[in-house]
Amino acid sequence: MTSGLVQTEEHGGVLTVWLNRPEKRNALSGALVEALSLALAGAGGGEAVQVILLRGKGPDFCAGADLVELEGMLGQSREEGLADARRLGALLLSMRRHPNPIIAAVHGRALAGGCGLATACDVILARDDAELGYPEVRLGFVPAMVMAILRRKLTEGRAFDLVTSGNRITAEEALRIGLVSRVLPTAEFDEQVVAFAADLAERPASALLLTKSLLYEQADLTVEEGIERGAQVNVQARETDACMDGIRAFLDRKRGSTG
Repeated sequence: MTSGLVQTEEHGGVLTVWLNRPEKRNALSGALVEALSLALAGAGGGEAVQVILLRGKGPDFCAGADLVELEGMLGQSREEGLADARRLGALLLSMRRHPNPIIAAVHGRALAGGCGLATACDVILARDDAELGYPEVRLGFVPAMVMAILRRKLTEGRAFDLVTSGNRITAEEALRIGLVSRVLPTAEFDEQVVAFAADLAERPASALLLTKSLLYEQADLTVEEGIERGAQVNVQARETDACMDGIRAFLDRKRGSTG
């Protein structure tokens, strides 16, 4: 599917979603936020898509908000500004709540809103020359909507340092502090990104869905509530065909190797 600002292609259970404003370094305009929201909403709940891979066309993953568009909004009413901010917030929340795992493949720059977009994904794979960061404070702005997610991914001290310094960090530094999951070499980046997504898509869909939802539910639960919720999901998983088939296949292989 091609819709101008966002392009999608599906292969082997992986839906690749491309940000397609390369001439603007994939800056997040209102129209791009809306197009991305629609693309992700249309991918949920089906059997064909197991994993979503989010990428950017051109030299950068996403260089941040569209500042030209933002400048034009500076004189708007508080209500209009709040409605615009909530649209981006709703996108980030929908990514966290999306049933499918979402992988960000970050190359070039992922800054400000672009870094927020990557942070809202479940996994970040960064090319070894990538730059990430939240420079909003240097413009008198705040990386506001993503803060709730960032605070859950990093320690409080590291999150504070990242958002108040406004510094750009390398892929290796982002890996060290836990912002990205893996750093991949430039020469093999595309190949390894596709292989990672394809490998994840081979997992039983029911197991991926239950694992993602349970993991994020834990943030709002006490230890006792989290364990009880885990017990409920444990039983729910046992009742799926994928779990039954997987256990029987494993035992059949083990019995065959010892027979």
